[in-house]
Amino acid sequence: MAFQERPHLFILLVVCIFLSSFLSVSAQYTPSYACDIDRNPKLKEFAFCNTSLDVRTRVHDLVKRMTLHEKAGSIVSAADKIDRLGIPSYGWWSEALHGVSDTGPATWFDKNVVPGATSYPQVILTAASFNESLFYTIAKVVSDEARAMYNTGVAGLTYWSPNVNIYRDPRWGRGQETPGEDPVLTSRFGVAYVKGLQETGDHDKDRLKLGACCKHYTAYDLDNWTSVDRFHFNAIVTKQDLEDTYNPPFKSCVFDANVASIMCSFNKLNGKPTCGDKELLQDTVRGKWKLNGYISSDCDSLEVMFNDQKWEKTPEQVAADALNAGLDLNCGDSLKKFTEKAVKDGLVNESAVDRAVTNNFVTLMRLGFFDGNPSKQIFGKLGKKDICTKANQDLAREAARQGIVLLKNSLGSLPLVPSYIKTLAVIGPNANATKTMIGNYAGVPCKYTTPLQGLSDSVKTMYEPGCTDVKCTSTHMFENATKAAATADAVVLVMGTDLSIEHEALDRIEIDLPGQQNLLVSEVAYAARGPVILVIMSGGGIDVTFAKCNPKITSILWVGFPGQEGGGALADVIYGRYNPGGRLPMTWYPRSYADNVAMTNMNMRADPSTSYPGRSYRFYRGETVYPFGYGLSYSLYVHHLIKAPTHLQIPINKAHTSFSATDGVCNKLTFDVDIIVTNIGKMNGSHTVLLYSYPPQVIHNSPHKQLLDFKKVQLGPWNHTSVSFKIDVCKQMSVVDKDGNRKVALGRHVLQIGDLKHNISLKV
Repeated sequence: MAFQERPHLFILLVVCIFLSSFLSVSAQYTPSYACDIDRNPKLKEFAFCNTSLDVRTRVHDLVKRMTLHEKAGSIVSAADKIDRLGIPSYGWWSEALHGVSDTGPATWFDKNVVPGATSYPQVILTAASFNESLFYTIAKVVSDEARAMYNTGVAGLTYWSPNVNIYRDPRWGRGQETPGEDPVLTSRFGVAYVKGLQETGDHDKDRLKLGACCKHYTAYDLDNWTSVDRFHFNAIVTKQDLEDTYNPPFKSCVFDANVASIMCSFNKLNGKPTCGDKELLQDTVRGKWKLNGYISSDCDSLEVMFNDQKWEKTPEQVAADALNAGLDLNCGDSLKKFTEKAVKDGLVNESAVDRAVTNNFVTLMRLGFFDGNPSKQIFGKLGKKDICTKANQDLAREAARQGIVLLKNSLGSLPLVPSYIKTLAVIGPNANATKTMIGNYAGVPCKYTTPLQGLSDSVKTMYEPGCTDVKCTSTHMFENATKAAATADAVVLVMGTDLSIEHEALDRIEIDLPGQQNLLVSEVAYAARGPVILVIMSGGGIDVTFAKCNPKITSILWVGFPGQEGGGALADVIYGRYNPGGRLPMTWYPRSYADNVAMTNMNMRADPSTSYPGRSYRFYRGETVYPFGYGLSYSLYVHHLIKAPTHLQIPINKAHTSFSATDGVCNKLTFDVDIIVTNIGKMNGSHTVLLYSYPPQVIHNSPHKQLLDFKKVQLGPWNHTSVSFKIDVCKQMSVVDKDGNRKVALGRHVLQIGDLKHNISLKV
C-alpha cells in the first residue's frame, strides 16, 4: 500500500514520528552532581569543591558552611538541595541486590532511555554456587550497569545491598535475598559482593565506584508471621548467638570489605530498637569495627520507633535517640522534620548532627559526587552501551547454572539426551514463569528465558500448567496434565512458590509445596511412562519427602529464583550441556519443624529441656529432608588427603580446656590442609570442596559442626587437581562461649571433606 494512495496515513505517520522524537527528547535525563564549576565558576571559591584537597578537609569546609536547617535536610534519604552551595538534591535509596533495581526511588527505568538491566539469580541461588569469584564478578558487572545508569541520569550512587542477614528460619519471606544460614558463607558472599560493587580497580583506593550497604543489622529475620510483624518484634538473642551467628557477616563487611554503609533493622534487639542502640551502632560498628562510612536506618524505622514501638513520647526524642546512638542517615523524613527542634530542646547536640552530615558527605565525596561533571571522571565513559550486553546476560545464565542444585537422580535419569526424547511434557504453575524467576528486589530485566522456552529449544514440548497459579487451589486442570505425561517420553514438572507465597512482609506458615501441588506431582508421576524430573523454584526450602521417596520421580532439582536466564540455565542442566555442582546453602527441614518450632524463638542452640531442636546445620540434630551443603553431580569426585597435621602445640603456660581467640597466642597460628580432588565421571564439571570441623564439646553449646572454608574447582573427566587450605586456628576454629567471647577449644578437632575425615589434636 503506497503512501501516495493513502495521504492521511502518511500524515499520521509523520505525526507519530514527531511525537516519538519529542517524547524521546523529553525523556532525556542528566546525572545529579555538585560543584559544577563549568556552569558556576564561583564555586571555585569553596574548598569543598577543590579536588586537590583530601576528602576530610573538603567535608569539614562544607559542613561549617551549612545551617542547622540545611544539615537536617541532608541526613534523610531524599536529601534537600542547597542552591547557595551548588548542591542538588540527592536520593540515597537505590537497590542492587541481584541486578540494578527500581525498588528504591532514586533509580528508575524509562523505555526511551534505559528500559531494563540484567537480572541475575536471586542471592540464595547464587550463594549455592559457593563461588567467591562469581559473587564478585556479578557485583562488578552490576556496578558497571549502575554507574552507566547514573551517567545516563536515571540512577543514584548509593545502593542498599547486599542483605547479609542469616537465614535462620525456613519460613522467612526474605530468606531468598540472603546467602543462607551459615555465617562463613554469608560473610564471604557479603565481602565479595561489596568489593565488586565498590571496586575502583587501580585507581585511588579511597574512591568508590558505588556505595554498598550491608543490611539489616542485626538479628532481623522475621517479617510477618501469624500475629507478629517486624515492626513490633522484639528479638531476644543471647550474647553467644549474637557473636557467633548474627553479627559476623556485618563485621566482615566492615573489616574485610570496607563497606560504605551499615543499615540498622526494624526490630528491637533485647528490648531496644536497633536504630536507637548506642552499643550496637556507635560503640560497635563505629567504635570497635571502625566503619569508614555512614549508618542508615531501614525505611521509616524512626517512625516505627515512635508509632509502633512507642519508644519515646515525642518524635523529637526518637530523632535524638537515633542521632545519639550513632545513626547518620534516616530513610524517611523523621530527621528532617524533628532534628532542629531536638537540638533546640537540648535533646541532642548539634555536634551529633555534624557527625552524621560528615559521614554522609564523606561517602558522596568518595563517590565523586562533589567532583563536577561525572563524564570527566574515571567511570564517565560507562553508558547505555554497557547495560544488558550479551556478556552480562550470558553471565546471568552462567550464574544460574552454577547455583542449580541436583537433589535426586535415580539410575542416572539425568541428563536427558534430546535425540532420544521425541516429546517432552513441561508441566506446572512455574513452567512458563517470568517474574517469578527474579524474586524480591528485582528491576526490569533485559528479557526472560522461561523454563518452557529453554526446554523447547532442543525437544518438542507439550505444555500444561496443571494449576492456575502456584497456590494451586483447584484440581480441574490435572486431567490435561496427566494426559500429557502419559504420552510424552519424559516429564519436567516445574513447581514451587512465587512472591505471593514468600516475600518481604510475608513469611510462610507451612513449608510444603503450596495448595494441591503435591497431589499434582504425584498424579503426573503415576501417569508418566518415562522419567519424571521435579524442579522446585523457590526462595526457601520445601519438604519434598514425598517426591524424594517416590521411585517414579527420578530426579529433583532446586533452581531457587534463577533470574532472567533461568529457563536457559535449567535446560542446560537437564540436557547435559552443563554438569550441576550447586550445594544447598540452607537446611531443608521436614514440615514438622514448622509445625513445632515458633518462628519467634531466636535461639540457635537446641534446648533438650523444652524439646527445642535448634537451628541450622551447626546446631540442629534432627531429621532433614536435605542437609546444608548437599548437592549431586553427573560426575563423582574423590578426595585424597595429602597433608594435614595430626597435632598442634599451643604455647600457653597453664593447662586449660580452651584459650581466648584474642590472646597473643593466636599470632600466626596456622596450618595447611592439602588434598587431591579427582573427577572420575565422564563429564567436565565444577566441584565445591567444603572443609568442615567438628570441635570438641568443651565449651558449652559449641557448634556440632562448622564450615571452616570452601573452594571451587573445575575438572575434566578423570582429571585431578590439588586444593590447599591455610587454616587460621584462632579465626576459623574458634567458637563462642556464653559471654560472647571467642575461644579455641583444646582437644580433638575432626576435619571433614566429603567422606574424608582427619583428626587434629590441639594441646598445650
